[in-house]
Amino acid sequence: MFDFKPDPAQGKAENYRQLHNAADALTQGESDGIANMANVASLLWEFVPDLNWAGFYRMGEGASGKDELVLGPFTGRPACIRIPIGVGVCGAAAKTGETQLVEDVHAFPGHIACDAASQSELVAPIIRDGKVIAVIDLDSPNKGRFTQEDAAGIESLAAMLSDRI
Repeated sequence: MFDFKPDPAQGKAENYRQLHNAADALTQGESDGIANMANVASLLWEFVPDLNWAGFYRMGEGASGKDELVLGPFTGRPACIRIPIGVGVCGAAAKTGETQLVEDVHAFPGHIACDAASQSELVAPIIRDGKVIAVIDLDSPNKGRFTQEDAAGIESLAAMLSDRI
């Protein structure tokens, strides 16, 4: 049994270091990507304060034969199951391969409102062999919740997970 709990008194950098270490310990040597995403979604919920959704969207094929994002393991309210590439914050991250840090989701063109409580969003692509295979999606009910420090912490996690999901 694992009991990973962040110290609320520590700074963001240390918090992300501990999150990374906990995710590494849980996913190292495990070949089931869904199990790894499920555990990391839970860790994100524990380690990143002020969230209303934390989880993954995986690259998949839609009915039309085109790539799209498909809901993966998460913590939070029920979510959109499929997101077209290039649509919304997650779709933008999948299309560009770049992290999207959005202070106000209502000002983001094409934002998809799965949860009306979401005000800001951070989405980091997970890239393997030059291709986006999934994204880590964090939503917050607070505008401006995410910073460049948050983005760097989640990007580091995404890089580590690229061969574990």
